[in-house]
Amino acid sequence: MALRIGLIGLPNVGKSTIFNVLTQAQNAEVANYPFCTIEPNQAIVPLPDQRLDKLAELVGVSKVIRTTIEFVDIAGLVKGASKGEGLGNQFLGNIRNTDALLHVVRCFDDPNVVHVSEKPHPGKDIDVIQLELILSDLEQVANKKKKLSRQIKGDKTLSSLYEMSELVGKFLESGKPLSVFPDKRDPKFEELNREMRFLSAKPVIYTANIGEEYLSVDHPHLSVIQEIASSENTNWVQISALIESELNTLSGAEKSDYMELSGIPTSGLEQIIRTGYQTLDLISFFTYNDQEVRAWTLKQGKKAPQAAGKIHTDFERGFIKAEVIPFEVFNSLGSTAATKEAGKLQVEGKEYIVRDGDVIYFKFNV
Repeated sequence: MALRIGLIGLPNVGKSTIFNVLTQAQNAEVANYPFCTIEPNQAIVPLPDQRLDKLAELVGVSKVIRTTIEFVDIAGLVKGASKGEGLGNQFLGNIRNTDALLHVVRCFDDPNVVHVSEKPHPGKDIDVIQLELILSDLEQVANKKKKLSRQIKGDKTLSSLYEMSELVGKFLESGKPLSVFPDKRDPKFEELNREMRFLSAKPVIYTANIGEEYLSVDHPHLSVIQEIASSENTNWVQISALIESELNTLSGAEKSDYMELSGIPTSGLEQIIRTGYQTLDLISFFTYNDQEVRAWTLKQGKKAPQAAGKIHTDFERGFIKAEVIPFEVFNSLGSTAATKEAGKLQVEGKEYIVRDGDVIYFKFNV
């Protein structure tokens, strides 16, 4: 299943432009008026990874299978969205199934763009969106409490879940997002969150959409976004949607030269993917055969049998061992055979914790 990231933000902050940048598919309508995005735009994008391309070159195969990320772009939210203002609460439902939220924040001045505020106010803008997520979650948990209060009469084991829903409701009423809820590791909260899919509990990546004049100097509003991200223990990136959309029209050396001149070390897509993986605590490992190389996504800290299970449940059930070559070693020595000769091939058992960039051959028996 693809990693899913939902794009949120106020109207006309550059969400749909950034969506087009990320997907490199100019199919999201971009218009200078609120709510130009009516239906959620969705696109599944292969994750760029130069290590995978290099691995394919080294083992001599042309087929490369990448992991994917799905971006979901919804209409801009406004104050009162959780109660149906703007185009309403329906759009919040479109992002309940996402793994993380990319919160696009306006950090550019453009008199030609209609916006809810005359000037950029990142802190206020973030507060508006966050409040709507919190209010939506409050409505969810209130409905759950009503349901549990009826069910608990016939099943007393639900009392602890009801108590947790009360704690969650009181915390939300304080105006804080569930991403900083102190008991979010509690099994009862996790159970509740799996069902409710709380919006304010989702990891957030704040994305400052800056003007091109700030590519080489710090934007005066960035400190506000940094402080908010730090208080929520989450991450942030900065992107100039305008420059990134221009980059999409270029390729090869022309694109590289433009990026260098503009002071852009990596593309917006790569920045967001790297930050998304960091935010969700994910890594990539690789496999290959005589036909293809392939990347797989895995939660940080998972062991070899669980990685094998990503390929097939039989691999995990009958796991015997894993032959592991860190990508840097494979790249340096050039092949599995050379790695074996150099004594660098790692034979690992069930307790081995997979690392980012591991090239793995699994042995199993079922």
